[in-house]
Amino acid sequence: MEQEKKAKVLCLHGFRTSGSFLKKQISKWHPSIFQQFDMVFPDGIFPAGGKSEIEGIFPPPYFEWFQFNKDFTDYTNLDECISYLCDYMVKNGPFEGLLGFSQGATLSALLIGYQAQGKVLTDHPPIKFMVSISGSKFRDPGICDIAYKDSIKVKSVHFIGEKDWLKVPSEELASAFDDPLIIRHPQGHTVPRLDDASVKQLSEWSSRILEDLKNGDLHVPEALDSEESTGAGLAENPVEQVAA
Repeated sequence: MEQEKKAKVLCLHGFRTSGSFLKKQISKWHPSIFQQFDMVFPDGIFPAGGKSEIEGIFPPPYFEWFQFNKDFTDYTNLDECISYLCDYMVKNGPFEGLLGFSQGATLSALLIGYQAQGKVLTDHPPIKFMVSISGSKFRDPGICDIAYKDSIKVKSVHFIGEKDWLKVPSEELASAFDDPLIIRHPQGHTVPRLDDASVKQLSEWSSRILEDLKNGDLHVPEALDSEESTGAGLAENPVEQVAA
């Protein structure tokens, strides 16, 4: 009998790391959490333009999704990044969900928010869930007024570290979602090791996602008609990655 196809999850790594590094970080979690999903870990489209915080911890090459100025107010190659990811998702999907760390989490939320407003991924089924680890909202009003215009109505879980310098921005991102699950941990800016309580929370959450997907119960509102195409300019706190 043909094996049932697993739901695909696109996993976006953090700034100046790699898909392989995020895969290693996620492997710290109990294997039962995502074993029923097909986790895909692409590399960012641009080689790291400077020193990576994981040099000496994990081998190169390292990548970044886009670039930014020191004040995190100006972004380079963001439109190209968004176009690349949308094309990747259409060609390699469909993807039921997104998972991201830091820059990858911020991008993931942007894609979902933009899709809900009919700005991107109009030829891809609605994304139904998201896992955010140390993500943040974008600061540019031109982005915020579109991506976070309405409460983002997908199932979401947000990992927020007590010592993470993005703790407050991570909480602000969670508030952009409808009924988010927030899992707090005592660590900093990293993919955290999970205690038993967090493993239980995340396992139950992912099990409900699978059950809803199987029963067709995950309904995402149709995208609104967009009056004009918007290029984006993600305002993320670019992040120095810390391995754990």
